[in-house]
Amino acid sequence: MKIHIMGASCAGSTTLGTALARQLHYPLFDSDKYFWETTEKPFTVKRDPELRNAMILHDTGKQPDWILSGSMVSWGTEWLSMFDLVVFLYIPHHIRMQRLHNRELERYGDAIFTDPERAANYQVFIKWATGYDDNTTKGRTLQVHENWLSQVNSPILEIRGDTTVQQRVELVLEKMKEL
Repeated sequence: MKIHIMGASCAGSTTLGTALARQLHYPLFDSDKYFWETTEKPFTVKRDPELRNAMILHDTGKQPDWILSGSMVSWGTEWLSMFDLVVFLYIPHHIRMQRLHNRELERYGDAIFTDPERAANYQVFIKWATGYDDNTTKGRTLQVHENWLSQVNSPILEIRGDTTVQQRVELVLEKMKEL
């Protein structure tokens, strides 16, 4: 089974993907690994879209079953029919933004406040992530995700609310039984 887990930044797609991969013994692929070049300053250089898509198709093509976490909405129409199940995660804005702040603090420490370049990147990122719910961000927004989901050619499981990872895993496993 090919499972795609998506949502806003810090909605929990990687966390759920990791838990499901462990339980199902499926490989997990994270879209960030393909979207971003590996650089000294992470998440600053975007990879060429053709190369990115070729890389992920190569890696997933070796596996009969896999999980892909992260948003694929602007990666091409071929992704609309690539999955056996799409899981869309949505959590309340204030909870997601707190998680995002905590994650950035864990990744970069006080540099998000004290280092001028890192602080500027953090502020830009927070502004971008804040616009997801009210659709004011360029690129990934709730409306963009909902539009993409309306075009997907596979079953969709929407999990909305602040649920635990275990609750999410159970919901996905139940949906898989139906397929």
